[in-house]
Amino acid sequence: MTDLAASPRPAARGRSLTDDAIARLRANRAATLSLGVLVLLTLFALFGPLLSPWPYDQVNKDHVWVPPLTDGHLLGTDALGRDLLARLAMGLRVSLAIGLVATLVSLVIGVAWGATAGYIGGAVDEAMMRIVDVLYALPFIFFVILLMVAFGSNILLIFVAIGAVEWLTMSRIVRGQTLSLKQKEFIEAARAAGLGRLSIVARHIIPNLLGPVAVYVTLTIPAVILAESFL
Repeated sequence: MTDLAASPRPAARGRSLTDDAIARLRANRAATLSLGVLVLLTLFALFGPLLSPWPYDQVNKDHVWVPPLTDGHLLGTDALGRDLLARLAMGLRVSLAIGLVATLVSLVIGVAWGATAGYIGGAVDEAMMRIVDVLYALPFIFFVILLMVAFGSNILLIFVAIGAVEWLTMSRIVRGQTLSLKQKEFIEAARAAGLGRLSIVARHIIPNLLGPVAVYVTLTIPAVILAESFL
């Protein structure tokens, strides 16, 4: 009995934020179904061209408007004889790529800008947010076209150009959350512990912004894809 009483008990493992997020995702059937559809679309974008023996850009005048399931064309062909399945997969690949890359650019700029402005405050905050207001006044498509003209029509530059103008709303959301967070007790404790501004923003402010940022990211990706289709 003495040995049993003296033996240390294994420490109970706490539930992390990741575990809580996964549990909520599993409980939400609509979100789980949406995630499954997104995974299937991603797999189709990656491996869809392998399902067709025809290159997506090959013009074949002998196979114009071929119906589905004919001559190896699972979805048929278009007016130039190009395989629709391969072209659909390649188009999906471009749309997903520009959605993710442009959103990532927007995320990095917007979070860094908004968190810095909100935490420092004062004249720095005023100056940084007035820059955001000026950029808001510019027409979105005009600004993207201007960047494309300045840097060329490279597909990667289109990704960066769209992301470079999609960060404005992200910065405002992050700034508002930062203004609320920097008054919390754990931020005061970090200041008392001697942490610098950069450490507090990187280690305490930004990790606590992931919730609203993740929600806005899900709205940014389809907006970026629509902008890319227009361009």
